[in-house]
Amino acid sequence: MSEPLDRLVQHAHETRVIVIGGGVSGLVAARECAKVGLRVTVLEASDELGGVVRSAEVGGMTLDVGAESFATRGGVVRDLLDELGLGADVVSPNPAGAWVAGVPGVGAAPLPKGGVLGIPDNPFAPDVRRVIGWSGAWRAYVDRVRPPLTIGHALSLGKLVRSRLGARVLDRLVAPVTSGVYSARPDDIDVDLAAPGLNAALTRTGSLTGAVAELRARRPPSRPADAPASDVPVTAGAAKAPAPGGAVQGIVGGMARLVDALAAGLRDADVEVRTGVRAEGLSQVDDGWAVSTSVDDEPLRAQAVIVALPEGPARQLLAPVVPGLEEGDPIAPVVEVVTLVLDAPVLDSAPRGTGVLTVPGSHVAKALTHSSAKWDWVRDAADPGVHVVRVSFGAQGEEPATAALDDDGAANLALSEAAAMLGVELPASVLRAAHRVRYVQSQPAATIGRAAVTQAARGAVRAVPGLGATGAWLSGTGLAQVIPDARDEADRVRSVALWRS
Repeated sequence: MSEPLDRLVQHAHETRVIVIGGGVSGLVAARECAKVGLRVTVLEASDELGGVVRSAEVGGMTLDVGAESFATRGGVVRDLLDELGLGADVVSPNPAGAWVAGVPGVGAAPLPKGGVLGIPDNPFAPDVRRVIGWSGAWRAYVDRVRPPLTIGHALSLGKLVRSRLGARVLDRLVAPVTSGVYSARPDDIDVDLAAPGLNAALTRTGSLTGAVAELRARRPPSRPADAPASDVPVTAGAAKAPAPGGAVQGIVGGMARLVDALAAGLRDADVEVRTGVRAEGLSQVDDGWAVSTSVDDEPLRAQAVIVALPEGPARQLLAPVVPGLEEGDPIAPVVEVVTLVLDAPVLDSAPRGTGVLTVPGSHVAKALTHSSAKWDWVRDAADPGVHVVRVSFGAQGEEPATAALDDDGAANLALSEAAAMLGVELPASVLRAAHRVRYVQSQPAATIGRAAVTQAARGAVRAVPGLGATGAWLSGTGLAQVIPDARDEADRVRSVALWRS
């Protein structure tokens, strides 16, 4: 080994990085730093690692109670799972698809499998017409005959769909998707971020439905192991009914196995992982950074720090040392997920596919996943006639209906909503067990103005030597976005730490 390389290796072993936050972004960032021999410490305020990726024992089964799948786009999550030895346990969901409930005059119907963000390419297709009716189909057809001069660059998804296709397409197809997947209203979604290329295709084809058809035609074919190409990103943290055609996969035994494998790899790399330790302050010192914690008498010292926290806590910690970065607790969706284990043979036929999205205002729950219909491994873990459903409450600017209830009350409300959404009777006697968890989601990356906010925050953090930040509030929600962002930020920070004079 050459002398310069020897010095670099020695320098790596003498360089300490503190990663604040033990969610997936923090664990991945720590893993990347440990790969090159840096001394790494992970601080997690709670008693559990994983953030929104977690499992729990419910009714004698180990089940996902947070994120239960990952988007296959880009292959980044699958590549990591392969590296961790979990590739053989990656599985695809039942392709039966989701339903939409609360449709006026219809009740419930299968969510059309074609389209982008719920926008159909053919309003007269039978599955589309079943949801929007003949009057909705003819109103949407007006889109095809509108003069090209009326077409311009649209910013708001809701305004675009409302003007081109009418209220029925917006309220019955698009709004259930944006509420269930993004926890946001269509009017707040940026078209270019949620559906890149849609505006340009609209200008080329002269109609919104034509633009959707063009985008769908340009999609590359999926690999055999994948579901069809994804229409909608899947966010970690909420109980999401599967979007039509959503390309997602999961892990036998639950997504929390990813967290367990990451944690085991860190231990093998001699990374110090400390749970129950809250970082309370950052300050710059001569050789780098000092981190004060909730349990240590003296601040921890490191040459570099990566903050991998949700937006509110991250801003609170970073703002005093990052010029131009504002503190504050941003408005973000609060979601409660209630997992139910039901002794209900009436659900054996999966009456509403693998899940249900709701027309906003029609139910107090926004989405339901029939987990034992969606995932074979969940079905196989349950006794005959026993089913697992996950009911999600809360959206942007809307407190979850379960917020003021105790756990029993939340379980009873979830059971009532599940019966209504699935179209079956589910008396209280069928409830075997329930689990409730509350999440504060990151603001959706696709909301209008969000990209500028995160770009400004990231630029401010990167202007401070030896400091980095990552997490869903910067990368966008979903493991397919969180993982590569954490890798990139860790690479940037470790490079500066290694090559400094």
